[in-house]
Amino acid sequence: MIGPEQQPVRPRERVTAPEATTSRAEAREGPIDIDIDIGTVYVRSLVRSQLRLAVACAAGFAVLLLGFAASFVLMPDLGSLLVLGVPVSWLMLGFGGYPLVIGIAVIYVRAARRNEAGYLALSGSARRESDGDPT
Repeated sequence: MIGPEQQPVRPRERVTAPEATTSRAEAREGPIDIDIDIGTVYVRSLVRSQLRLAVACAAGFAVLLLGFAASFVLMPDLGSLLVLGVPVSWLMLGFGGYPLVIGIAVIYVRAARRNEAGYLALSGSARRESDGDPT
């Protein structure tokens, strides 16, 4: 059913890529391969340092909580001692515990930023070296 203005449909042609003469491993040689390996090492190093920092801050927080709990157990009179009508144990938690928790958080954020800045400096210098730029 070909009309006067329609052209006959050509059969489909299969288009394939030419056969590769090199393997993928050979094609990756050069600075790209170096960047991938160095980048992987740097990222793993950053993750390890951030994990170490998080564990240290969590341990500090746990010691803080256990210290408060131990002080309340070892000195039960703190619950009955009142200062301006407020038990001393509440004052210790409110004015001693929360500022220390905020301090741990501030220390964590500063150290995490320092770790990330070190990572960026290392990855930037590695990228410049692979590009051949000495600066």
